[in-house]
Amino acid sequence: MRRGLLIRWLILTISIIVTAYLLDGIRVSGFISALLAAVILGFLNAFFRPILLVLTLPINILSLGLFTFIINALLLTMVSVLLPGFAVTGFWSAVFGSLLISLVSWLLTSFVNRRGEVEYIELQQVDGDRWE
Repeated sequence: MRRGLLIRWLILTISIIVTAYLLDGIRVSGFISALLAAVILGFLNAFFRPILLVLTLPINILSLGLFTFIINALLLTMVSVLLPGFAVTGFWSAVFGSLLISLVSWLLTSFVNRRGEVEYIELQQVDGDRWE
């Protein structure tokens, strides 16, 4: 297994845990359940999301891409049906949960390069208040 894939899997797991902490409609029974939810969600996003996007392309175009949120919510709800330790209650919880998972994952993934290494900027203080 590649290191980058493992890092992204852990980032998705952390995103699911953060989302469950912030939203009342999403519950995770533990770290293992979040890890398994990340695996299933990653699988569904890799294989079924592109098919769903193509099938719903006219609706997605008419809604200016907002229907993608519904597809993401559907996939998140599918994970909760497949995994007993992960629960999503309600449509809006699924929509906001998928949005929050996407945002947290995007934020954390922005610090990881293609090889799976964490990138950071090294700053040095110059002239009192100035940093370079």
